[in-house]
Amino acid sequence: MDAFDPRLTPARPDLAAAHLKGVIPAERYVEPVAARVIEAVAPLRRRPRADAGLDTEALFGETIRVYDEDDEGWSWVQLDRDGYVGFMPAHALLKGEAPPATHRVATLATFVYPTLGIKDPPTARLSFGSPVRVIAEREAADGRRFCITAEGGAIVASHLEPIGTKAADPVAVAETFLGLPYLWGGRSSLGIDCSGLVQTALFACGLPCPRDADLQEASLGEAIGLDPALWRRGDLLFWPGHVGMVRDRETFVHATAHTMTVVVEGLKAGLARIEASGTPLRSVRRVL
Repeated sequence: MDAFDPRLTPARPDLAAAHLKGVIPAERYVEPVAARVIEAVAPLRRRPRADAGLDTEALFGETIRVYDEDDEGWSWVQLDRDGYVGFMPAHALLKGEAPPATHRVATLATFVYPTLGIKDPPTARLSFGSPVRVIAEREAADGRRFCITAEGGAIVASHLEPIGTKAADPVAVAETFLGLPYLWGGRSSLGIDCSGLVQTALFACGLPCPRDADLQEASLGEAIGLDPALWRRGDLLFWPGHVGMVRDRETFVHATAHTMTVVVEGLKAGLARIEASGTPLRSVRRVL
């Protein structure tokens, strides 16, 4: 078990995924049940408790695999997006295979309306990247166009883009989140952390990306020297437990607990500040 990262391995002493039989010892092995998230944001926690640490989040419409559910309403799951394993409230999930999504939210956030009217109280607020299945497009009386979703409700059409759409610049995607509150484990337009910001930006460009900074540092792109003269827009800066994105020769963008926001910071000042806290820059990697 020590050779397997528990963040990414659906295995416990009492239970493990069926495909791990003969690889990792467990009391029993199970096949997963497909499910999708039906709440705007669902927490993935380290333990099945509401006050347990937040490891990451899943967004509305994202698919997961459920391996276990306890009597207290917690499901033990693995996210299809990045393979992360943890405990999620069962009420946030709808079990069963679902048709694939056709679109995703392309703005920082959008509302779901019960009718084709923006004056009606919305039924949900969805974050950037949330996948939905569009079944029709309608024009409201005021000429505004809405997409009708299979999940129920109408979304302003200009707030969605086809699933296959790829952004050209991950830094520009990250800049969309400027000013958003920092949230450890966050990955939504309500709050986000440093590695969540990088993952979201790269996913929007069609680039797969692990969830945590150490996993990103170990697997993404190629190593670049620590001399700032070598860096270019989009390069990833890694410190122990932290990651940022080079914006230009003078600045970088990151979600930081220093300001508790997503912020653009000067490279020279930021590097000095973080190093002064005892964590000098460790590596730089180029993904693009």
